[in-house]
Amino acid sequence: MKYFILKSLIEYLQDKAQLIKHIRRIDNNIIIIEFNNKNIIYFDLSKSNATIFKSKDIISSKKDFNAPFDVVLQKRFTNAKIEEIKLHNDDKIISIKVSSSSSYKKQFTILQLEFTGKYTNIIILDENRLILEALRHIDEYSSFRVVKVGVKLDEIPKKDFIPKIEKIEDIEEYLYKIYEEKEKDNLQVVKKQKIQIIDKNIKKLENILKDLPKKEDLEIESNELYIKSNLILANLHNIVSYQKYLEIEDYDGKSIKIDLQNMQNPAKYTNDLFKKARRVKQKAQNICIEEDNIKEKLEYLKKLRLNIQNANSIEECEFLYPKKDKNQTKTKKEKNYESFFFEGYKILLGSNERENIYLLENSKASDFWFHLKDRPSCHVIVQNSKKDIPKSIIEKAAILCAKFSVDFGGNYEVDFTQRRNVKIQKGANVLYNPYETIVVKL
Repeated sequence: MKYFILKSLIEYLQDKAQLIKHIRRIDNNIIIIEFNNKNIIYFDLSKSNATIFKSKDIISSKKDFNAPFDVVLQKRFTNAKIEEIKLHNDDKIISIKVSSSSSYKKQFTILQLEFTGKYTNIIILDENRLILEALRHIDEYSSFRVVKVGVKLDEIPKKDFIPKIEKIEDIEEYLYKIYEEKEKDNLQVVKKQKIQIIDKNIKKLENILKDLPKKEDLEIESNELYIKSNLILANLHNIVSYQKYLEIEDYDGKSIKIDLQNMQNPAKYTNDLFKKARRVKQKAQNICIEEDNIKEKLEYLKKLRLNIQNANSIEECEFLYPKKDKNQTKTKKEKNYESFFFEGYKILLGSNERENIYLLENSKASDFWFHLKDRPSCHVIVQNSKKDIPKSIIEKAAILCAKFSVDFGGNYEVDFTQRRNVKIQKGANVLYNPYETIVVKL
């Protein structure tokens, strides 16, 4: 963090901030401070890239933080009056001294935000500079500067340099831009990570598709196994145990030599050949279905990749392709739909006819159904037990329906109604009434 940014921020806070209304940690290294009323600033004390920023949207907390540091932070600084804000020792260290009145005395506390490279930290001090708590505790074996509860904090050795000073016309706008650039960089990282995973899955499916046996080859193999089985069966009386091969005439009168693989039981061996022939025949009959399923999965992954590539936020990327839970058990069970979660609602998407039929047949009457107006599309179901669903859910489900049904951007009409109003005609073809229509832009 550059010195001139911190200096400009201090001048801004000295003029605008008289009270810390609210303070808490929202990520491992990020705290949010609300000065006065609604003036929210985020302080990221990550060692690798410490920064300060503002966001036009409230950034939600990653989890509930209840460590001793968080308890002391909120206890000492919530609704606390600001007594002094300065750059401590004229270094890259923000010092905010506050007071809070109890029933018997006035209590002073210092919040020290250190943007100092390897010493980067958030430290809570009393008025005598004794450490009450810290984001990072450091013992005497790790550094000459000990950061432990109850220890007086030593000063950071100040570097002998003349800081570069630049004038910032509008510090608020500057902090907003810092966040926008930070999010832009983070978005590209998230996109790259997710696309790499999707590309790996696409490559895997393409290899499976490439290695699938041809239906004609399987039919030939099955027929040859049946002929071999019948010929052996017709000559069982001539075969002895552990015979290596059998020389006989086939149905066309040609002399052939059949490898018997030193079989011990000719009857069992023949029966196994018949079973194998049936399995190969069955595989030949199902190979087209398997091929279609793989192609449909490939089509879905390619559309998912495109939608991730076009996403405008990290939240959208996580919605479309969330991280797998570390404790999530792997299952080889065939999925009958794609699932998404938004604001507590589960949204189901059918990416092909089989999945669309499954959703139609297994959804509840109170669920909401979505489909592009007057054109083929995937079916989307929002699981619901009430009469209505929020507008934000309707918009999200409609956008999802359009994104996985079309290949180009534009405005699209999406019909939606409760599942009780949808009548199945044949397969995934339906009639529905009454319904509403929403226009979404991709």
